[in-house]
Amino acid sequence: MAVPSVSAEPSVPSVSAELSAADVSAEPPAADVSAGTVPARSRPPLDIRCRITELRLSAFAGHRRAGFPLGPVTLFAGPSGAGKTTALAAYEALARLGGGAPLAEAFLDPVACVPERARPDAEGRRGFRIGCTADGAEGPVRLDVAVQAEPDLRIVGERLTARGVVLLETALRDPGRRTVQAAWHTAGSAPVTRAPLPDDRLGTALLPLRVAGKTDGQRRVLAAAEQMVVALRSVFPCDPRPERMRVPVPTGSGRLLPGCDNLADVLWRTRAECARRHGRLVEVLHAGCAGRVADLVAEPLTDGTVRALLDRGDGFRTDVARLGDGELRYLALALVLLTGPGVLAMDAPGEVPDALRTLTVLADGFDRGLDPGQRRELLRTAAGMGERGHIRCVAAVSDASWSAGTPGVTVVHLNP
Repeated sequence: MAVPSVSAEPSVPSVSAELSAADVSAEPPAADVSAGTVPARSRPPLDIRCRITELRLSAFAGHRRAGFPLGPVTLFAGPSGAGKTTALAAYEALARLGGGAPLAEAFLDPVACVPERARPDAEGRRGFRIGCTADGAEGPVRLDVAVQAEPDLRIVGERLTARGVVLLETALRDPGRRTVQAAWHTAGSAPVTRAPLPDDRLGTALLPLRVAGKTDGQRRVLAAAEQMVVALRSVFPCDPRPERMRVPVPTGSGRLLPGCDNLADVLWRTRAECARRHGRLVEVLHAGCAGRVADLVAEPLTDGTVRALLDRGDGFRTDVARLGDGELRYLALALVLLTGPGVLAMDAPGEVPDALRTLTVLADGFDRGLDPGQRRELLRTAAGMGERGHIRCVAAVSDASWSAGTPGVTVVHLNP
């Protein structure tokens, strides 16, 4: 079966320095925020699980007018400098904003996000534009954000759109104040509600705290905003660090860190909680690790720490500290793909049932240190979980030719 793929256009050398609410989306809005309700349309049944299905980098670092489709498993492929890590970093930044983080926490180096040849305007302003689409019960919901990086970091425009109606729109009206003017769809006695919002937070994430939900219009706004926020918050960036996985760790929360440092502590918990998934993990390890793997166990030590061991099935156990870097990364990524948000150290929306959300794993350097058999087995595992709808995976690889023939995998080819 051929692997679906898309190609991104090469970066345009310059972008407009002017950032305004009108610049948020590359396309004109289908309807103004004051528009009435959209007539009901017949449409096929929707998958109600909230998930991000498109990442848009309108003007972000080396990307310009780029839109990337995201499937159950998406591989960004290309040589060094093509923008693979940048795309994953953009996704992670949106996830942080969706969780309520301020801009300074979502973009640690905002100036690096500005396209290299973007020239400042007369006031010295430069910035970038970023967005995504979340699918779910409300259908496709678009979020587009314009961020000013210089001279001050702030959101200068945001737009949330669903079914042809702009449900939220913000714009910077007074540069001297740290607020943006927001207008959201009401469709009641007043078609629009206007109020200031802080310029360092995502307005979409604040709407559930500001909208009462008394009118049909307000309920539409809430439903769309909540779908976007749930999809963005259900993200786990993962970059296993083998050098930190070799030492015993104290028992703690049993929630896996992004670097997988505390893998042994997590195994101490998960082995007893879900025998079926643990059995599947052992199968994956047996397929990708040297020698036989009959079980994976966590052993408590006298100093209060715990270590992980491979049970070889003949009475002999191998401390994971003896494994190579590739085997440790393989073990960690397999564990992440076969667990869930309750096991991962992430700010998942606990008030939302698991049936309404899909966890997305972001893995930069997915194939780093792995041999051909290991990467193929991990990709099959990711595709299997994606087919069930529980876990999606967005990863970066240098070359994706080895993924050919794996069902459910989308390859995005990037060129520098």
